[in-house]
Amino acid sequence: MYLSILLLFFVLGTIFGSFYNVVGYRVPKGESLLYPPSHCTVCNHKLGAFELIPILSFLLLGGKCKKCGSKISLFYPIFEFFSGVLFAFSYYAYGFSYECLLCIVFISMLLIIIISDYQTMIIPDSVLIVFSIVILLIKFKMYGFGGVGFSLLNSLASFLFMFTLKLFGDFIFKKESMGGGDIKLLAVFGLTIGFPMSVISVFLAAIIGLPISIIILKRTSSHEIPFGPFLAIAATIIILLKIDMNSILNLFMI
Repeated sequence: MYLSILLLFFVLGTIFGSFYNVVGYRVPKGESLLYPPSHCTVCNHKLGAFELIPILSFLLLGGKCKKCGSKISLFYPIFEFFSGVLFAFSYYAYGFSYECLLCIVFISMLLIIIISDYQTMIIPDSVLIVFSIVILLIKFKMYGFGGVGFSLLNSLASFLFMFTLKLFGDFIFKKESMGGGDIKLLAVFGLTIGFPMSVISVFLAAIIGLPISIIILKRTSSHEIPFGPFLAIAATIIILLKIDMNSILNLFMI
């Protein structure tokens, strides 16, 4: 029974992951989520239901467009697979609970941001606003008005921390060091995982991003690397592993 539920969450994750890929790609460009419908980017062939099954369609089609035979990026099934894994891990970590729902909603936002920031260097305000509202509703259901108020204070503190960090970076590097989307994203982190852990997520993201950034800079001529995906990965690790200040302090006390 337990494995069946995990599998169910995995399947749901792949389905939502496929949709989040579309959201992350289209919303920053101001494109409709409904039109044009999913299609081959080479021949514009409209994908049928058989071609829209997450992961499975890619395998059955041999990774190629049904009509023109052009290769389909391996990124799509990989992203769908990891979305499924994250949904399943959310249930594994929290079981059937509001905490699980909060985790899934938060991770859903992070998945969209990874796509949008990587593809367009934009973290859409509309995505942050919609998910912030949903997160606040869940927090209200869990903790009432007091919990919502506390979460908003954490959000404000996280925003101010990131804004101060940006000002410091601008002063040191004599140019814009951080986008406004990253600052607003951290406000949502504070709303969800609290102020202390949102700060920890910044440093964890820097550790994760440094080696990857060095590789990217060596391979490309671009000197602009989105920080949002690294923040998203860091926050995902924190919420799924239930990392808090107590666990961090205990780690240093060993």
